[in-house]
Amino acid sequence: MIRFFLIQNRAGKTRMAKWYMPFDDDEKQKLIEEVHAIVSVRNSHNTNFVEFRTYKIVYRRYAGLFFCLCVDVNDNNLAYMEAIHNFVEVLNSYFTNVRELDLLFNFHKVYALVDEMFLAGEIQETSAPKVLKRLETLTKIQ
Repeated sequence: MIRFFLIQNRAGKTRMAKWYMPFDDDEKQKLIEEVHAIVSVRNSHNTNFVEFRTYKIVYRRYAGLFFCLCVDVNDNNLAYMEAIHNFVEVLNSYFTNVRELDLLFNFHKVYALVDEMFLAGEIQETSAPKVLKRLETLTKIQ
């Protein structure tokens, strides 16, 4: 199960945070800082899985952004790596060469995308065409 999903830049600025467990605000800030401290210092020779407290961080770096999922220790690492990659591919298709500014100025669309792909801490949809079609429908409604 996914505990939280973070998108952070290299400087540690959080560009998106989705929480699937109840944390108070101080704990959230602490988690954000600790996750960035762990993943930002790792190089390409390390795996993209890190033990974190009683959980595990599965992350990928794309350009200057870190996409981090906090999951249960016994969950499948590769499934979550693929979910992150799929999420980034859908972002890239939706925004046509996504950049950090797209995430900042269209945060509501990014959260809609997260809600289409992940539900209650589980992977809901893996089909990029289906997700894109749903996002287009949502865009037309607005």
